[in-house]
Order: sequence, then C-alpha cells, then structure tokens
Amino acid sequence: MINSNSMTLNRIEEHNNPIDNLSKTIILIVDDSPNNLEIISETLTSAGFEIAVALDGETALEQIAYDPPTLILLDVMMPGMDGFETCRRLKANPATQEIPIVFMTALTDTIDKVKGLNLGAVDYITKPFQQEEVLARVKVHLKLRTLTKTLEEQNTRLIQEVEQRAKAEAELQTLTQELEQRVEERTNQLAQALTNWQQAQAMLVQNEKMSSLGQMITGVAHEINNPISSIHGNLSCAGEYSRDLLQLLHLYTQHYPNPVPEIQAKSKEIDLNFLIKDFPKTFHSMELGIERICQIIKSLRNISRLDAGEMMMIDLHEGLDSTLVLLQHRIKPSGKHLGIQVIKEYGKLPPIECYPGRLSQVFMNILANAIDALEEAEFRKQNSAEISERDKTLTAPTIWIRTGVIDRQRVEIRISDNGPGIPEQMQDKLFQAFFTTKPFGKGTGLGLSISHEIVVEKHGGKLRCMSKPGKGAEFIIELPIG
Repeated sequence: MINSNSMTLNRIEEHNNPIDNLSKTIILIVDDSPNNLEIISETLTSAGFEIAVALDGETALEQIAYDPPTLILLDVMMPGMDGFETCRRLKANPATQEIPIVFMTALTDTIDKVKGLNLGAVDYITKPFQQEEVLARVKVHLKLRTLTKTLEEQNTRLIQEVEQRAKAEAELQTLTQELEQRVEERTNQLAQALTNWQQAQAMLVQNEKMSSLGQMITGVAHEINNPISSIHGNLSCAGEYSRDLLQLLHLYTQHYPNPVPEIQAKSKEIDLNFLIKDFPKTFHSMELGIERICQIIKSLRNISRLDAGEMMMIDLHEGLDSTLVLLQHRIKPSGKHLGIQVIKEYGKLPPIECYPGRLSQVFMNILANAIDALEEAEFRKQNSAEISERDKTLTAPTIWIRTGVIDRQRVEIRISDNGPGIPEQMQDKLFQAFFTTKPFGKGTGLGLSISHEIVVEKHGGKLRCMSKPGKGAEFIIELPIG
C-alpha cells in the first residue's frame, strides 16, 4: 500500500520477464489517490515495467526535470495544479514536449476529453480502471514512441548517407539516387502513418461525442415523457368533463330559456355562444399538440438507443420515420424557406438484425446532407437574377426514400434528392475522412466516413452514391437481413 505520508515520489522496480523489450521503460504515474497508484503500479510492474509515481503536478514537474520518463499517466482532477495545467507546461517545454501523456479521468463530458487531446495528450483512460485496458493502452503508446524514434533515427542516418554520397565521385551518383528514393519512401510511409493516426483519433473523438449526445437525449426524453404522459391522460379526462358540462349547460338552456338577469349579463360578458363552439376546438388542438410531443419523444428514444455490443431485430421503417420526425423543423416551410417534400415509397421489409442507434446515425447523416444540398440550391435560386419567377417554382425540393428486398439475404434503402448533384471528380472521395463538399466551417467531413464504417464494417453491408451534376444524388444502403 502506498502511504501519502511517505515520500511523494519513489521508484518501484520489479525484475520480471521483459515484455516486448520494454521492461526497462520508465512510466511515471501522477495521481493524488494512493489507491489508484497502487492498482496501476501493481498492474504495470507485474508486466515488467519500471515505475515512478508522484502525488501532485508540482512534484511530477520537478521529477521530470532531472529524470524524464518514457511515458506519463496523468490524472486530470488533482488538488493544486490539475492534470490539464501540468500537461500544458510539459508540452510548452521543448525538453519534455515529446513525452507521451495519457490522461486518467472519471469525467464523462466529452468536451473535457477533447480539451486534453488538444493540449497534446495522446489518449485517455477512463476510471474505474480496467487493468487489461490500462496495460494495452500503455503498450500501444510505448510501441508507437519506440517506432517513431526508430524511424526518425533511420531517416537521419539515411539523410546523412545521401549528403556524404552527394559529395563523392560521379560514379557513385546511381547509388545516391537509390538512397534518396529510400528516404522518400520512408518519408511517405511516415506521412501516411501520421494521416492514419489523425483519422483514427478524429473518429474516436467523434464517436465519443455521439455517445455522450445519445446519453443526454435519452435522459431528456425520459424526463419529459413522465409529465407529458400525465398531461395526456388528464387531458383526455378533462375533454370528457368539458363535454359533459357543455351538455348539462345545453339542458339548462332548454328547460330554463329565461334565466335571471345576472346570468344573462354574465353569458353576454363571456360570449357564451362562442365559448360553447370554441371550447371543444381548444381541447382538440391541445390533444394534437400532445400527440406531436409524444411522437418527438418516441423518435428521440428510438434514435438515441445505445447499442451495448448487441444487435437487435428492428423495423427499418420505424428508424427512418423517427429520423424524419427529428428533422421536421428543417423540412417544413418556414419564412422564405418553401419546405421540402418527402416522398416515402416503402416496400415490405422483414425485421433486420442490426445496431439500431448506429443505423439511425447513418440515416440522419444522409438525410441531413440531402437537406443541406436542397437548401443551398433553393437559396441560389431565390438570389439569382438570371432565373425567372416561373423557373424558381418549377421544381419543388424533394427527397425520395425507397425501401425494398433485393433477395432473401439483403434489403436496400435508397435516399435520393433533386438537388444540384455531386461533381464526378468528388464522388470517389465522398467516404474519405475529412473530405466535404460544403463550404468551410459548415462540415467536418466525418459524417459520410462514419456512415460508411457503420454500414460496411459494423453490418457487413454496402454504401454507395450515384449522382450527376444538375440531377440530384442518390445514396444506396444495402444491409444483410440477419
């Protein structure tokens, strides 16, 4: 057990069998919780690593200054200097900025996790700790650093060889060119590896955001559902009560056609005849509003379902309809926006075994992109002096959603629009990470890339696009039935 009253920094060494030639690597663990230090230290030392520990950020900075570690496991929440400030100082110091930092946090807010990555951390481990996860992440980042240093050293040696051979005699020119080619190949490999790592990191951040958003939506929908259900039930009773009272009032007017002057005066003051006609309409309007809210809550709960590693049998049409409900504010007319016509041509589909929340994310991305394209085309039409009023209203913005069975093993969903279409030279790049056809600041370039990963890798399906400039675009999703 590590005692907080003892030295705040000590060295723990275990001489076990080395793991992947990393047994002499020094890993600094910074955490104000002795219990956490004991758990992680025991996990890593049992794997053959050399461990150093610190109970706060200030002590860690002092230790690193004279004995830099190979990797730092840094707790976010600590008294005094927290993990974010400690990371910022380490990355601002040229002597320590290359040391990989992995945050340890119990925070569930994605914004804080993204903040840590933006400060220069390479990863984070979520508390409570899973020993296998800790060991796996530590090994991965140690290997990445070792590989990077090895490649840098190789590149440095190769460049030196090129410079030396460039000064040699003319007959060595061929060998010099070969070495230059080797340097270029290694540089390209490093550049590709860096690009792949950046893409994977961006995907991780995006997925974490979507997970947190799904949890938030589920909680909001749950909290709203209870009072709305109560209102819905009471409104039905109130409607019946009002009808009974109006019937009773009608009987009074039949049997007592000449009430006392005070009643006559009050009837005139409240415009009784209008009230009798309008009261049922008011209840009907309230019932429609409650039904609309119930539909939105149901759609929120459907689209935010978290797939806890298990597939479910669902009705794809329900997922599509839930997505359309949540996009209704962008589809219906408002102000200068003429609205978008949605034509549903649903075929008869069997239940599909899939991850419902993931597929809802795909539907949302594709439909939102179609709406963006139609809105952009509508804006250009309304602001173009070269287009007549007749041409502006010739074709209404429309989205078609068609579903059907391909064969006994596959179904398809086709989502098309009559927007401006996608240029051919861009169609091959649609599903690449960070590629977007939208103006700067209006798209991340991750929506279709993540959708392609969900359909192809998670479900074993296919996702492709067919488009011609000026004739809209169509996205075709093929999914296995089971």
